[in-house]
Amino acid sequence: MFSRQDRLIHWLLGSIDLQTTLFHLGQYCGSWKASTTGLARAGFHVILNGDCWLHLPETGEQHALQAGDAVFFLRDVPHILSPHEDRLQAEQAPRCPMGEIDLEAPGSTALACGFFDFRAPLNNVFLGSFPDYVVISRNGEVLQETRPIFELILAEAKAGGEEPSPLIARLVDLLFFYVIRHLCRRHEVSAGLWAVLARPEFTPLLEAIVDQPGRDWSVEAMADLSHMSRATFFKRFTQIAGTSPSHFLTQIRMQRATQLIEDGMSLARAAEQVGYQSDAAFSRAFKKITGTLPGALRRAANAPQKLAA
Repeated sequence: MFSRQDRLIHWLLGSIDLQTTLFHLGQYCGSWKASTTGLARAGFHVILNGDCWLHLPETGEQHALQAGDAVFFLRDVPHILSPHEDRLQAEQAPRCPMGEIDLEAPGSTALACGFFDFRAPLNNVFLGSFPDYVVISRNGEVLQETRPIFELILAEAKAGGEEPSPLIARLVDLLFFYVIRHLCRRHEVSAGLWAVLARPEFTPLLEAIVDQPGRDWSVEAMADLSHMSRATFFKRFTQIAGTSPSHFLTQIRMQRATQLIEDGMSLARAAEQVGYQSDAAFSRAFKKITGTLPGALRRAANAPQKLAA
């Protein structure tokens, strides 16, 4: 049975607008290096066969990776994948084209590599306090529930064909969501919404805000629901969230408003639902949090419908 915190985590996971793109699928042999660095995008590498090393030149960190491992970059981090343990040797290795996957080829490494795009502006806000990258180890104790997903990715990759299976990107989506939930449950998020979600003392408050975003949520009302004095609540909440309760409330409201607008609700009605009686005030708050106006979101949400018509 899911806990109350899990239900909140799943609510936010369901609101993330993620697009996964498979960039490379194939196999390397000999001396090589690969990277998705430099395009200002989040990315991933899934090791389908063989082994290699992950090097992060800016920090000097390195990780040995083997078949069944994966690395997810939540932001654009300089990195190199290579068969060479020595970083200088890895940096000097040539960039080679990938060949077709042949699991019987000795000394080869098969990879699925690609990018994540968080299409809703608030997704970047909510994921901003996550670690730069996460490594999933086949032999690790965590995230063992993802093993069947790896097996499915490998099966799709082995199926071959002129075009990679579109299911690979969808399966990587699933891996990503498992990783995000894991980080939140393990309290490995430094601040922000996900860090607050992991704190049971704030669970009743978050449930109430999500259910009633249009309520008059003063700091005093939030402190009362959290069974704290105003001063204690403000200090503790700000330390965990990395922002003030009022700014945090606005983020939740704009996330909910985004969902309502994308579901077809009028801008005026969506504004009212999240506590704004003035369209102008709602537009200002929406622009401040998301970087765009609600009207632009509405037009983008309607565009696929027009194309379909």
